[in-house]
Amino acid sequence: MKTKSTRRLQQQRHKILATAAHFIAENGYHGMTMRALAKATGKSLATAYNYFSSKEEILFALQKEAFETLIGAAENALADVRPPNSRLYVFILNHLSYFTLHADVMRVLIHEADSLPPARRRSVRKLKKAYFEIGQEVIAQVLVDGCGQAEATGRPPRDPDSEPLDKAELERITYSMFGMLNWIYTWYDPKRHGEVAELARTMRHLILCGAVTSCPAVTAPGELERRLTKLETLPLISGGAEEPAAAGKAS
Repeated sequence: MKTKSTRRLQQQRHKILATAAHFIAENGYHGMTMRALAKATGKSLATAYNYFSSKEEILFALQKEAFETLIGAAENALADVRPPNSRLYVFILNHLSYFTLHADVMRVLIHEADSLPPARRRSVRKLKKAYFEIGQEVIAQVLVDGCGQAEATGRPPRDPDSEPLDKAELERITYSMFGMLNWIYTWYDPKRHGEVAELARTMRHLILCGAVTSCPAVTAPGELERRLTKLETLPLISGGAEEPAAAGKAS
């Protein structure tokens, strides 16, 4: 059982991390100083150093503990959920719920991913990979089973000797999902766009309808692709001297 003293120390540590996340989100990692951080939390510089030995230690703790929290929360939320379409919703909602409450942490994870030294970047990258794999497994189940509607099936080939999934497609869809999830801090406003659960439903719908084989956009994209190959790539600056190239040949 945690003592009052231990809980108080943890609360103070969390306060420092939350304040640091705000500082870094507003000014960048190199724009934060330990002195300014101590002042913002109402502590002396010496006291701040009792909790964290350096700015780097704070940045590492923010990134490491954020991914540990996400992994643990996702595993717990998914533990008793079986239908793939429901698992997708639970995963998305869990992710959005965390980062709508901690938007500053989201900014830190995105913009300061390379600010740590190599050894610590590798440590964070392992956690990020573990979290990505949870999301990828959820997507894989949707691709296999479809969205849950009888007329909307998944994508695996009927030939049992074939690969059960197109691994490149699985990865593309997973990265696309995280692309949607991770950038909501740039635009999401609950007063304008609805509660987090509504946002999660919208994203789930987009992914599900893109993952089932019954959708004509998935099964018969040929004409669209033929049109796209004829598009030209515009020059970097309008009126520039660059020769436009075919979209499929752009470097």
